Amino acid sequence: MMNLVKVLKKGRDLYLSKVLWNKYQIGKNFHAGKGVRMWAKKTLVIGDNFYIGRYSQIESDTVIGNDVIFGNYVAIVGRYDHHYQQIGTAIRFSSQIRDNDYNWLGKDLLTVIEDEVWVGYGSIIMSGVRIGTGSIIAAGSVITKDVEPYSITGGSPAKKIKDRFNSPEDMQIHQQLYTELRS
Repeated sequence: MMNLVKVLKKGRDLYLSKVLWNKYQIGKNFHAGKGVRMWAKKTLVIGDNFYIGRYSQIESDTVIGNDVIFGNYVAIVGRYDHHYQQIGTAIRFSSQIRDNDYNWLGKDLLTVIEDEVWVGYGSIIMSGVRIGTGSIIAAGSVITKDVEPYSITGGSPAKKIKDRFNSPEDMQIHQQLYTELRS
């Protein structure tokens, strides 16, 4: 029975990555939990070994590295999805980034999440930021600016809490071993 469940999950992940989201570039060993939604206007590139938890969403042009994990209810969302300064138009009816003729802020923002990042449950990442290699985003965080590599960041708006490793030597050893593992 357990093998059947694994086969069904793998089949679902292949369907999602090769059929439903075939216009995006998705690496090997992709897994998406129940209720995941993904959309990008121009670019969505996902590296190998990506796990995206239940009810998470990507709604922004995004590049995600290898070995990245998103907890449940994680969202990457645009900063300027609606032209809220459109004179004489309620925000609800203003032009949106999904429109073909959208010509306002945010249309060229790219979110970059580098290798080996862990984004905790319920975090929100605003479009246009870079999350550095090996960093951890604490559960419930709102990321509005770039995150340093190998840092632990949290809060709303998020701030650096501390370095991921206790010493620069530990970080160097980790980087060396991780690089060897990926080779």
